[in-house]
Amino acid sequence: MEMVQDQQQLQNTDDGKVHNLNRSTNVRKQLQLPRFKKYRWWLRVSLYTIFLLAGQSAATLLGGLYYDNGGNSKWMATFVQSAGFPLLFPLLFYFSTQKQDKLTTELNNDSLKPKPKFCTLVFLYLAFGLILAGDNLMYSYGLLYLPLSTYSLLCATQLGFNAVFSFFLNSQKFTAFIFNSVVLLTISASLVAINADSEDQMGLSREKHIIGFFCTIGASATFSLYLSLVQLSFEKVIKRETFTAVLDMQIYPSFIATCASVVGLFASGEWKSLDKETKDYEKGRVSYRMTLLWTAVTWQISSIGMLGLIFEVSSLFSNVIGTLALPIVPILAVIFFHDKITKKPRQIKVTALWFHKLR
Repeated sequence: MEMVQDQQQLQNTDDGKVHNLNRSTNVRKQLQLPRFKKYRWWLRVSLYTIFLLAGQSAATLLGGLYYDNGGNSKWMATFVQSAGFPLLFPLLFYFSTQKQDKLTTELNNDSLKPKPKFCTLVFLYLAFGLILAGDNLMYSYGLLYLPLSTYSLLCATQLGFNAVFSFFLNSQKFTAFIFNSVVLLTISASLVAINADSEDQMGLSREKHIIGFFCTIGASATFSLYLSLVQLSFEKVIKRETFTAVLDMQIYPSFIATCASVVGLFASGEWKSLDKETKDYEKGRVSYRMTLLWTAVTWQISSIGMLGLIFEVSSLFSNVIGTLALPIVPILAVIFFHDKITKKPRQIKVTALWFHKLR
């Protein structure tokens, strides 16, 4: 009898140890899970940052290469900025599989969140697509009528615009640091216009230079508004914490923007001169097609990085990272296109001061 009781006590002791061991294991896993999620978050942010910096720098340089070698179609330059969206279909298919959706649902409890109405999404993607088409067209005018160095410096104003839009639309705190950045950027952009010569280094008139200036400023403001609206849509309408949501936000508005660009290309009559433009391209037909192809690819890479950073952090942070690419572009423009960035020393001084404040 005593032996049976001893065995029961030993069994209860062993069960208690196993229970305690399982409990401690579960506690350890629960403690490690937030750390694992944090590491994954940093990995995603780093990857999106690389996409944005590399894609934006390469796309801007390729856009300059297109114009410098005989390209003159503003609507074609607008078209390639959004036409690369079919390249994202394999990614959309992969991340939309049942296995991925199940994993995402378990991690983020998306099944408990109400999904937006189909009509709401159609209106959202249609509006964003038209905004992108207009924004891309203004950027195309800026690239056509301005040197790459000046164009890149003017694009830095989008951070100031984004700070204002984020304050009103995304409840971003308007700190003294942000206010200081807005003031410095405005002064820098103004000096670009004041110091502009009547004939710039590209042989364009002062009127075209002014058109390029205001189109680039307008494109920066429109793009900043677009970023803030995308962040607002992720938070208030879409409410899905998946990479598929990021891809949807890139693919469908890009499809609308591409359609609008095709309409503009035919309505303006520029399609008639495309064959001649291809023949007269200084580096040949193959280089012409490859320039447009890789411009489309790099803009999509840049856009995925931009939307990913909006999704993971905020529109303002995405714009800050995008602005970091701006000093890279003038340097590369000097190396590859022999742009004279030292032409306006006061402009460079103010811009350098702004980047010093940014650090």
